[in-house]
Amino acid sequence: MTRDDIYDHLAQVYLGKRSNLEKKKTKQLNSWLVINIVITVIIFASSIYGLTAFLTHRGDVLHNKIVYALNNGPIRLKYNLEHPFPSVKTFSLSIPKMNVAKYKALQFSVRALDEGTPGTIRIELKNHKNEIAFVFVENVDRGWKNYEIKLERFQQISDWSDINEISFVLEAWNAQDRKGIILIDDVAFSS
Repeated sequence: MTRDDIYDHLAQVYLGKRSNLEKKKTKQLNSWLVINIVITVIIFASSIYGLTAFLTHRGDVLHNKIVYALNNGPIRLKYNLEHPFPSVKTFSLSIPKMNVAKYKALQFSVRALDEGTPGTIRIELKNHKNEIAFVFVENVDRGWKNYEIKLERFQQISDWSDINEISFVLEAWNAQDRKGIILIDDVAFSS
């Protein structure tokens, strides 16, 4: 065996081992590459699907759930409609200049405390033209009740572009108890 033969033989042995290692590495690299591509495609597809699902239903969610809140926490209203006191107790919330026409309902929660229950409350809306419309809510007792009054029920209001006041009115003639305390919360316009 000549020196060249020995070098060729060593080169084949060395290169052969090296080519086997390279084949194993390329097989591992190819399998990792395929797994990463599959994972990337799945993530990309789910992201696109989620985004398109959100965008197609986004209008429904935003248009149906628009709420304009008018208070931050419960409002405590103490009333006494017995004889030397006035027979009407009114609590008014002034509203910043806003167009209420885009809303569909007035929402609020109310309850009476242990001191007495009014039973019935008159809800009034007033606009900048001094048009006043009212609706009665009944069965106000010691448990929280959520009310949603459609704005179309306030028929005396012709201009909804500038509602400036909401009033909660207790009257002696329709009060169950003429003395007590009520809590009003979550006053808002909603669509």
